[in-house]
Amino acid sequence: MTNWTTLPPPCLLHIAHNYAERDNLRPMLSPCTLLHAVRNMVPRDNTLVRAGLQELRRRLPPGWSASPQDGAAVEVTAPDRRKGSLALEARARLTPKDVPPLVDGLTCERATPVVVASFLTESTRARLRERGVSFLDLTGNARIVLPVPGLFIEAQGASEDPNREERPARSLRGPKAGRVVRALIELKAAPGVRELAALTKTDAGYVSRVLSFLDSEALITRVGRGRIASVDWPTLLRRWAEEAPLDARGKLRTFLEPRGLSMLQTRLAKLDALYAITGSLAAATLAPLAPARLATLWVRDADTVAASLALRSADAGANVVLAEAVDESAFDRALQRDGLWYATPAQVAVDLLTSPGRGPQEGDELIDWMKANEGQWRR
Repeated sequence: MTNWTTLPPPCLLHIAHNYAERDNLRPMLSPCTLLHAVRNMVPRDNTLVRAGLQELRRRLPPGWSASPQDGAAVEVTAPDRRKGSLALEARARLTPKDVPPLVDGLTCERATPVVVASFLTESTRARLRERGVSFLDLTGNARIVLPVPGLFIEAQGASEDPNREERPARSLRGPKAGRVVRALIELKAAPGVRELAALTKTDAGYVSRVLSFLDSEALITRVGRGRIASVDWPTLLRRWAEEAPLDARGKLRTFLEPRGLSMLQTRLAKLDALYAITGSLAAATLAPLAPARLATLWVRDADTVAASLALRSADAGANVVLAEAVDESAFDRALQRDGLWYATPAQVAVDLLTSPGRGPQEGDELIDWMKANEGQWRR
């Protein structure tokens, strides 16, 4: 870890403010108090640094060596005897939200910093990568770039923390989380906790926990721990798709309409049942990438709808997917165009991102359209 006594006061003060914000300390603390308190805010455990050094040595190419220096400094020596310096920055826990203040604090370092942790989530690693900061965790995830003497290491470790405590999973999987996420994506003005709870028919306590999770993952920004200041809706939408793929949000059944999708649309216009077109057929009305070859519909009862539309059950060669919705929110705010009912663009995009075939590419195209036309779909 950093030898804090060697850093100039401006750097110390900057780092102190970052730690104070992280630990929710009130900004009324004076600069002198912050500088005095910084020693109690920074990590002191050298065990993680030593373990990080061992992991670094294990990852070095043949002929390379790493020697500990003062504090958490490491001297790296190449086979031709050229040397470089790394500074191991140990963090017991690091979330995506913690990355910007951490990186700001690293601007004072002389050696190339390497963030070391027991485990770094994929989203945290992505944030570090975006900021050009090297990292290493004890499960084997690593990306280290040392310009001199010229070292590049990238390795894949665990995707989940093997030592996580037993506690309720924090994710975007499940109907309640989906309703909260979709509301955050679709609303122009970010709502408060109680308003969001009422809109999504979810209890305020659960909404508060979801918002805390999204805040820690830097998917939303908040004023302190309260009002939502902004929502990174494209990243949030993609994260929702990753954690709650299409087949987790509905029971999928495949069918064949032998006379093609145009006949399906003709029959849908006369269908006396709740449905919402999603997937490629819906995306083609907003951001066409290519003619739709697969129709996906949210329905309540696949058997009833299939019989009404005269669809044939098919495992191979299917051109219609009926998705029995786990949650009624799939139909919320459906839009009628040319006599047919379509799911909202946000719902269509998240469905496409984990659909088969070219669905993910169509999802990317639709998200680009959504970025350019927010006024047409956000409310």
